[in-house]
Amino acid sequence: MIGDRWGVTDSEMLLSYPCDDFVVSPALQAWRGVGIEAPVAAVWPWVVQVRLAPYAYDWIDNLGRRSPQQLRGLPEPEVGEAFTSAGGRKLGRIVSVDSGVQLTGAIMGGFMSYVLVPQQNDTTRLLLKVVMQTTRWVALGLSVGDLIMARRQLLNFKQLAERQQRQGTATD
Repeated sequence: MIGDRWGVTDSEMLLSYPCDDFVVSPALQAWRGVGIEAPVAAVWPWVVQVRLAPYAYDWIDNLGRRSPQQLRGLPEPEVGEAFTSAGGRKLGRIVSVDSGVQLTGAIMGGFMSYVLVPQQNDTTRLLLKVVMQTTRWVALGLSVGDLIMARRQLLNFKQLAERQQRQGTATD
């Protein structure tokens, strides 16, 4: 499908993601990934900060409010909590979490898993898979739209975690 993958390898697409447990035979499956020059411990706090803002194109999905550029020291996420926030409104819910490993949320009928995979030299692969039960045509439109937004989000997480790592302010 057009827009179903960006930045992932064939082997990363074959992995089992937590979101797969929530949707049987999804019409939409989309994979995104980015390499980050920072360890998982520096990336995870940014991923869980998705609870505060979408971190994509703020002028589109956050009513022009800028996603926080500094870590807020959030507590670990818990199943049942709001998954994200946009324009000051809490959206979706967290359906699965394994601290420092994965965060899975449900929003607007879709399920998405952020998975952190430690790599050599204290680097991280941040993978995102989105699944949804919908019609083929809606899936196509959502896949392309998600590609644009998710790509920006992952690149923002990359930039923020790498900047923090360079500044030596990594959190545990």
